[in-house]
Amino acid sequence: MLISDWLLSALEAEVPLTRVMLEAVPADRFDWQPHPKSLTLGALAGHLAEMPLWIASLMEDEMDFAQLEGYRPFLPATRAELLTTFEDNAKLLRPGLAGRDDAFMSATWTMRHGDKIVLQKPRGDVLREIQVHHLAHHRGQLTVYLRLLDVAVPSTYGPTADAPSF
Repeated sequence: MLISDWLLSALEAEVPLTRVMLEAVPADRFDWQPHPKSLTLGALAGHLAEMPLWIASLMEDEMDFAQLEGYRPFLPATRAELLTTFEDNAKLLRPGLAGRDDAFMSATWTMRHGDKIVLQKPRGDVLREIQVHHLAHHRGQLTVYLRLLDVAVPSTYGPTADAPSF
């Protein structure tokens, strides 16, 4: 199995888990944050919705944050906008990744800010860390936000107190 096919399978398994979590986000609480150092609920949910879009930059040789002048993180105004953005971005995963050969996936990918190199690793490792693990990490944060807001927490990898499976 190609590295890209394995990663695509892992990412596609994360899509419905992320969707169900985003569906639970109360739009009337987008501005809520659990701590002044934390993202707002809307910013965290928007970050999750935007993450699959990054697949395009990971297919290039490098990403330079200094070239992203004017970029603003996605902040949804409504739950419908949040979900539509996530669905549209998730559709980019397969065409961006499917069938990429192992040499391409093993090639070094660079994240930089101008002359400063922030990260340099094999592309497949970056995809696993930034797309698969990073997505699960932020989805986990979102479950804490939902719990603190007394919103039912959907199950992802297993049952929750609000969605028992047994």
